Amino acid sequence: MALWATPLAYAESVVGEDCTFKGFALHGKVQIVESFPDIKVQIVDSFPDLKVRVVTSFADKCGEWAFVESFPDVKIQYVDSFPDLKIQLVTSYPGLP
Repeated sequence: MALWATPLAYAESVVGEDCTFKGFALHGKVQIVESFPDIKVQIVDSFPDLKVRVVTSFADKCGEWAFVESFPDVKIQYVDSFPDLKIQLVTSYPGLP
């Protein structure tokens, strides 16, 4: 298969239509860790995989994250390169871009 024949493979989102990534729901309680994350995340200003709004409670919609120190739904690590997921922090309209 020629490399130029598969441009659509790169155009697909890494986030599932059900707002999951590698089996992890992308809403709920999120803990920031320095090592052994579930997902490596890079914050970007444009072309995100997911738009994230930080909330203090009821993070039950796609892209709504409540940061916690213990008992998270998912653990993330911020990275500058080679992320699993690119996010954009927003104040409104979180979810899939």
